[in-house]
Amino acid sequence: MSGSNMMAPICLVENINEQLSVNTEALQILDQISQPVVVVAIVGLYRTGKSYLMNCLAGQNHGFPLGSTVQSETKGIWMWCVPHPSKPNHTLVLLDTEGLGDVEKGDPKNDSWIFALAVLLSSMFVYNSMGTINHQALEQLHYVTELTELIRAKSSPTPDGGNDSMEFVSFFPDFVWTVRDFTLELKLNGHPITEDEYLENALKLIPGMGRKTQKANLPRECIRHFFPKRKCFVFHRPINDNKLLANIENVPENQLDPKFQEQTKNFSSYIFTQARTKILREGAKVTGKRLKTLAVSYVDAINSGAVPCLENAVTTLAQIENSVAVQKAADHYSEQMAQQVKFPTDTLQELLELHAVCEKGAIEVFMENSFRDDNQEFQKKLVKIIKDKKDNFMLQNEEESVKYCQAKIDQLSVALMESISAGTFSVPGGHKLYLETKERIEADYCKVPRKGVKANEVLQSFLQSQMAIEKSILQADKALTAGENAMAEERARKEAAEKEQELMKQKLQEQEQQMEAQKRSHEEHISQLKEKLKQDSENMIKEQTMMLEHKLKVQEDLLKEGFKRKAEQMNAEIDELKNMIDTTQKDDTPWVAEALEKFGNEITSILSAPAKLVGNIVKGISSTTKKKLIFLLKKFIKCGYILWPILGVYAFCFHPVKFLT
Repeated sequence: MSGSNMMAPICLVENINEQLSVNTEALQILDQISQPVVVVAIVGLYRTGKSYLMNCLAGQNHGFPLGSTVQSETKGIWMWCVPHPSKPNHTLVLLDTEGLGDVEKGDPKNDSWIFALAVLLSSMFVYNSMGTINHQALEQLHYVTELTELIRAKSSPTPDGGNDSMEFVSFFPDFVWTVRDFTLELKLNGHPITEDEYLENALKLIPGMGRKTQKANLPRECIRHFFPKRKCFVFHRPINDNKLLANIENVPENQLDPKFQEQTKNFSSYIFTQARTKILREGAKVTGKRLKTLAVSYVDAINSGAVPCLENAVTTLAQIENSVAVQKAADHYSEQMAQQVKFPTDTLQELLELHAVCEKGAIEVFMENSFRDDNQEFQKKLVKIIKDKKDNFMLQNEEESVKYCQAKIDQLSVALMESISAGTFSVPGGHKLYLETKERIEADYCKVPRKGVKANEVLQSFLQSQMAIEKSILQADKALTAGENAMAEERARKEAAEKEQELMKQKLQEQEQQMEAQKRSHEEHISQLKEKLKQDSENMIKEQTMMLEHKLKVQEDLLKEGFKRKAEQMNAEIDELKNMIDTTQKDDTPWVAEALEKFGNEITSILSAPAKLVGNIVKGISSTTKKKLIFLLKKFIKCGYILWPILGVYAFCFHPVKFLT
């Protein structure tokens, strides 16, 4: 299933007795969504109208429960998946969280985890509050200051032992502050201001070094540091009648305040056009399936007493996704080969060319569905799987060729065998008659189309089986003199040697074709991996550049506001980012070159199998020749001279007698 159009929301993260758990039914829904997702989460104090806004985004009056009492209606995190209204082939995932600060809760930490999960799962984070953005409103947003304790970007600790919040900006969602029942004029120092300017002015740091001032500035600093893209919307009171307000979902739209209607439409339009596709580090898009894995990973970490870690979650996701990617790629190869290969192929080259096309497609499938394949462990598995499958196809191709050719040779030689049994050739001149019959069979056999790769071997096997019979017929032919008999034996021996030489040349040619196919396979894997690593590197630079630009902007704002010391404290982070970007931007980045070289060496050992090649080269050759070749070739291979066996085969093909003596 590519997308989802749920008729009503469902609980994604249940919060029962302040214990979080993931709802299996919701996970099944996400698992069916293979499309990229845009995830919008809303948080805020309870009874502030969060659910109403989310229903508007879903295009419905009803859905997320609104409630009409002082009790919080939403418990845990509820999810509603709908087709995205402006992004084709995307699913909009709406997450409505339970109200923060519920007086019925015993553990305030529970609210902090709900807040942290909303940040981790979303690509746009909406904070909803009432009245104005003032000191009290910012104090109520203390949850943002706790994120450094509740979330980690990396699994390994930072060198200085501190937190890694500097990297939050690279994966945190965009931030939207919605202010409900706003009654003030948007003016500053007598001049009109925009909603965004209103928010940025509220986030300015308060001068002073006192403890209270620092505490008041902390949520401001966190929002400015963690969320580079910020937006604000203010909403008038939707209706003045409190009774109607308590059941606003049933109030006809024409009875709502026109200004509120316009503000709601502007808010929805912004979310639809500006909310980003949820992505992971290095630019990997999150689908419903991936969102499911992330949700489970984060909740499991919370329940185990650990801190949810982006790197760990991505590693878990990569293990699952890459295993699936290997299977998809392997299935693609098998399906395409099964469709395109018609057994037996006329030549080995024909089969290897089809293999190359199907393997290229399989690698593309793997690259499209995999990410963060550390040390290319999963790609190496794919190399091995495809090689084994190719070997099986080659074996099947040989078996089908042998089966077909043997049937043909048996069919063509029926009369010959009957004549031998009847003693037809045991007469003067019988040897000549036998040769004519055998040559006719050979000629007819050569005319049979698409015999496959074992055509010569089957013929050679047939001819070898006839050698003793021919010798017997030759010796019994009274019409021949002793000299003619000797000449005939010499001719038969030369013909057999030529046939064997011809078969050996074919074996060598096929071996070269296999080696060339291995080379193509090696190059294809390296080429596509290089392109993927290049793309990963570009995404990394893009991510680091965004982080740097944001840090510089924050530093610039601090200097403008007179906080020189705080601005200078950011220099170390900025310099570190600059160094990271410089390292990544260098041509032939060492880690990329090293990864390609290491992977190339490892797949070479997978693709190359000298011991197997020896068996393939000598198969179908006479036993005496075979024994000598095996002895020499194994000796060369044992000494490490990989090319010597090939040179030896060349020598045998062109000077067989001299070579073997």
